[in-house]
Amino acid sequence: MKKIIGTLFLLTILSCNSSKNKPKEENLNEIKKPNIVIIYLDDLGYGDLSSYGATELQTPNIDALANGGIKFTNGYATSATCTPSRYGMLTGMYPWRNKNAKILPGTAPLLIKTEQQTLPKLLKNNGYQTAIVGKWHLGLGTGVVDWNQHISPGPNEVGFDEAYIMAATQDRVPTVYINNGNVVGLDKNDPIEVNYFENFEGEPTAISNPEMVTMKWHHGHNQSIVNGIPRIGYMKGGKAAKWIDTDMADHFLEKTQQYVKSHKEKPFFLYYALQQPHVPRTPHPRFVGKSGMGPRGDVILQADWIIGEFIKTLKDEGILENTLVIFTSDNGGVLNDGYYDDAIEKIGKHKPNGEFKGGKYSIFEGGTRVPFITYWKGKIAPQVSDAIVCQIDLLASIAQLIGTKETSTDSENILDVFLGTSQKGRDHLIIEATGKTALRSGDWLYIPAYEGKNFREEVGIEVGNFPYEQLYNLNDDRKQQYNLANSNPEKRIEMKQLFEKLRGKDYTVGVKEVTFE
Repeated sequence: MKKIIGTLFLLTILSCNSSKNKPKEENLNEIKKPNIVIIYLDDLGYGDLSSYGATELQTPNIDALANGGIKFTNGYATSATCTPSRYGMLTGMYPWRNKNAKILPGTAPLLIKTEQQTLPKLLKNNGYQTAIVGKWHLGLGTGVVDWNQHISPGPNEVGFDEAYIMAATQDRVPTVYINNGNVVGLDKNDPIEVNYFENFEGEPTAISNPEMVTMKWHHGHNQSIVNGIPRIGYMKGGKAAKWIDTDMADHFLEKTQQYVKSHKEKPFFLYYALQQPHVPRTPHPRFVGKSGMGPRGDVILQADWIIGEFIKTLKDEGILENTLVIFTSDNGGVLNDGYYDDAIEKIGKHKPNGEFKGGKYSIFEGGTRVPFITYWKGKIAPQVSDAIVCQIDLLASIAQLIGTKETSTDSENILDVFLGTSQKGRDHLIIEATGKTALRSGDWLYIPAYEGKNFREEVGIEVGNFPYEQLYNLNDDRKQQYNLANSNPEKRIEMKQLFEKLRGKDYTVGVKEVTFE
């Protein structure tokens, strides 16, 4: 009997100790769900960072992410322009599947369907608090927006609990911040009116009042003037709500810092969409002249500082080691994108897109191959990866990370690649530029024949339009100097057949010349 009692007593102690040392189920769940932050720059090219080969610019804070995490050398946006790239990243869907996924005006209706799966919706449904701070450019409302009332649908209706955004781009009206569907600082006695087709009577433009302009326009940016900068589109009213361009980067940083501090107790997803280095390039006065390359170089240095401050906030709040940070850009770089701002004159030896041909708007590699970094302190081993990865794959991969699955989109689960435990990325990827598509498969890139100009004088970039097929081995010819379509017909035919299988044979339907604004 004494032995039995002793045994029961020992089992009781062991059971209590086991229960005491075992984390609660809800704590286990939280441990498995790291915070997720996507830092998304605007028009940052592959060669714009010192960690990606830039010698004329030093970006130490972004380099710290690249050197402390995975620097992908074959990382892609889904498109060579902003709206479709953002659509692909947030929905896990190829943007060419949506005919409206193109550069949108500030008055465009919401591009993402409210019933559509999205990355924030996926995370929200799995216990995350979700937010976007920065550039949206995916449309708002139903196409007829009263900017003086609550604006819906928008980011809140596609999965974001909190949304502090600008509607489109810094060079487009309306030039106001929007907080959860409401214009910030709006004076109801000075209502906002926006029109992309005709001006409001008596309102100055860069054409009618050039003396009011402090930043000279080059192409497309000659309509309403705000803060001395001519914009795309016409706007009237809303004086008290208009942003100050030089304060924008700091303003968005402050909002992200506030968000982190107030939501650090539970898992959160933050989509931090910086507006830099998109035009108009308006560095804060403390960064003016710092790069020696004009405003474009200055705003890249400012963005690097901003990111350093944000990462410092994660560290100071004690959550850096439980936060997966993904850094990338929506498309390749461009110098002259609508304003005279010395981007070309002061470029020197700097190559925004590195050794790659093309840039923003281009089907060549410079259009969609972008900086791509995953960083998770203590979880991801520092390395360089040549695996082919795409922003479209974040949805399925993050689904796997948080213990669920997403198979209803074009997104592929390559979580092990993003975490650095595998070098096997995508086998095939369809990239897009202004409605035209091409196929990356292994080391090869196939571009169908397309009508239209190859060189666009407005932006000074080769966009890749030729009346014949193109085939490149990117391992041997990163600069895309040698078209092998004729010398290697077997590979050309193989790639074309695969492209048509994945893309469909009607890939030229609806393809038109793009306008650059």
